[in-house]
Amino acid sequence: MALPLGEWTLALDGSSLPDKALIGGKAWSVARMSALGLSVPPAFVITTRACAHFLAEGTEPPSLADEIDAGITWLETHTGRTFGKGPRPLLVSVRSGAPISMPGMMDTVLNLGINDAAEIELAADFGDADFARDTHRRFLDLYAHIVLKGELEIDAGAEPRAWRAAIERETGESVPADVRIQLRSAVRAVFESWNSRRARRYREHHGIAHDLGTAVAVQAMVFGNEGERSGTGVLFSRNPLSGTPEAYGEYLGGAQGEDIVSGKHTPKPLAAMRETMPEVHDELLAAARRLEQEHREVQDIEFTVQRGKLYLLQTRAAKRSPRAAARIAVDMVAEGMIDADEALSRVSSEQVRILLSPQLAEGSVDMISPALTGEAASPGVGVGVVVMDSDEAEQRAKQGEKVVLARATTSPNDLHGMIAACAILTEHGGSTSHAAVVGRALGRPCVVGCGEGTLAALEGKTVTVDGQTGRIYSGHLPVVTPSELDDATLRQLSAWASERASIVITSAPATESVVDFDENIEDADALFASLPSGATVSGALFANDANAVRAAIAAGAATIITKPVLPALLIAAECASEA
Repeated sequence: MALPLGEWTLALDGSSLPDKALIGGKAWSVARMSALGLSVPPAFVITTRACAHFLAEGTEPPSLADEIDAGITWLETHTGRTFGKGPRPLLVSVRSGAPISMPGMMDTVLNLGINDAAEIELAADFGDADFARDTHRRFLDLYAHIVLKGELEIDAGAEPRAWRAAIERETGESVPADVRIQLRSAVRAVFESWNSRRARRYREHHGIAHDLGTAVAVQAMVFGNEGERSGTGVLFSRNPLSGTPEAYGEYLGGAQGEDIVSGKHTPKPLAAMRETMPEVHDELLAAARRLEQEHREVQDIEFTVQRGKLYLLQTRAAKRSPRAAARIAVDMVAEGMIDADEALSRVSSEQVRILLSPQLAEGSVDMISPALTGEAASPGVGVGVVVMDSDEAEQRAKQGEKVVLARATTSPNDLHGMIAACAILTEHGGSTSHAAVVGRALGRPCVVGCGEGTLAALEGKTVTVDGQTGRIYSGHLPVVTPSELDDATLRQLSAWASERASIVITSAPATESVVDFDENIEDADALFASLPSGATVSGALFANDANAVRAAIAAGAATIITKPVLPALLIAAECASEA
């Protein structure tokens, strides 16, 4: 399996594809892309087994330090560089990677391996002292926040000596000059981030087991912050908002990946890269098509361009809006990429419920102007009172109030507020920022990039957020509920699900005796227990609760009457496939 460096680590040389449960999704994608011959910086991985040992024992395995040194030696051989020193310094990224994707939930340290001496050598190697200084600053900033848990802003105009002194004043600890100590400390910080508050909340919300642990990918750095023909970006092989089959993404010149995903900078559309580096743009699209074909799934690809050369850093199945999930599944069947059974498994009843949730009534905004406009990042409509603190959002939602969470940017620490909110707004960031990606995964309407200082004026006011258009309106606007019968994609999914379901699910009125759960909702368990075989049941419960559909099927019901039909149909088809 790849190249073992000991009991706890593997070099990702592309010779084989280790189990994702062992090396995590990030390292698995690196290994897969390497095996396909794509341009990927070399990397080694510290396995989830090492993390499990750390979580159980509170310390790293005894041999791990030596194995990490062996991994660094392997990277040095494959890059022709030397870790943390000249004449050609090797710097590395240290990235978390769970077996199940948890975007943005754990920690990453970039540019590790730099100190004062390495900065001088890096400047000489690239002929760019400003780049080397910027890279040094970026490392110290991440190390201070991720490893030393400091909360400080580093003055970009200061010297490294002043940066380190400020970090020590803030945290009580110094940044080690020894790059191997830097690396071991960063690995430990990534292990610890598995049990951070935000990561635990994410797992609990998505039903992910707490004992999986995270792997740690250590990868040779490539530099998107090096010159005009360098940059970083995120590419989706299909549009994650609408599901249309065009590539969709963003690019930020002179930047590193954290600049985009943090939401602190607003990137440009991918077309900006096509204008300046058309050959790299075409190479990227070709790689995206190949990866989509290989995985039979829409891909979310992180990439860096260094001096006109493309490097792929990661690929994974893309998070997508409910609308995109439905369309992509149906389109991929038509393209011969997957079959109907696979398509049905990729569209959840919850996604369809979101897709068929209320939307702005036609003409409701014809005569009014939005209070604010940003970039549409996750479709849907949410109406609520604007709050600007995640803890407050969670508390007010628990009291039954509809709230809209507004932040300058979101971070993983805002996850609980995002879950509680009916919509999300940010002042900064683009459609691949944390707010956008997590908003789509949660099915929350989301508008990003509204502008510096724009959201404070909305605090405490009721607004209507249209995540499809990126507009925010004052007050509570009228909404409508879409019809599943008017949508060709949903009709196709309904047809496939009906063919597979062992029970009839319809919205047509009953012509026979019906057990009405709406009128007896508090006694639902007793009704299921006494339900006669072949019964017809009805109620909104079955459109909104997957367990109710399963209970009706288990009780021997023959027909379910509910509206909309498709959410329940998908559960019925799933039950049939499990039988």
